[in-house]
Amino acid sequence: MKIQLKACTALDAEELYAFELKNRTYFEKSIPSRGDDYYMPEMFKQRHASLLQEQRDGTSFFYLIKDEGGEIIGRINLVDRDVTTKRAELGYRIGQNHTGKGIAKEAVQLLIEQCRKLDIKEIQAKTTDGNIASQKILTGNGFQQESKAVEVELNGQRMRLIQFKRTMLD
Repeated sequence: MKIQLKACTALDAEELYAFELKNRTYFEKSIPSRGDDYYMPEMFKQRHASLLQEQRDGTSFFYLIKDEGGEIIGRINLVDRDVTTKRAELGYRIGQNHTGKGIAKEAVQLLIEQCRKLDIKEIQAKTTDGNIASQKILTGNGFQQESKAVEVELNGQRMRLIQFKRTMLD
């Protein structure tokens, strides 16, 4: 499947909200819930506006993963960009109906190219120890595991996270 990354805009809020709502149960099987407030339309709009401000400030970059027809099938982000160390944190999620098709792997590849344009030299990522598919996507895109799984609490849920890092070569 051919995909494209499109920078998220204010015009995407409604479609993105529908995507998140449709996939909520699926996403919450592998990551902590964002909480009920996140899925309230007004709260979602406020949070979306806040994220877009981060994008304008250059501290985060939010992309929609779209199929050839322009439908949102996932999202991929670079957050907590540090211009001094030239680092950013990667995050992504693929809608339930689109997993297992190589979309996340391709999206990460496309985002790595964006990192070169944004002068990001190191990309960090975390995944749960049970998310083998995500671990394969990261290692398949040149990420190295940084440490053993560390037990953490996220949104009231205990889980084990593995840290990965990819250093960009010029």
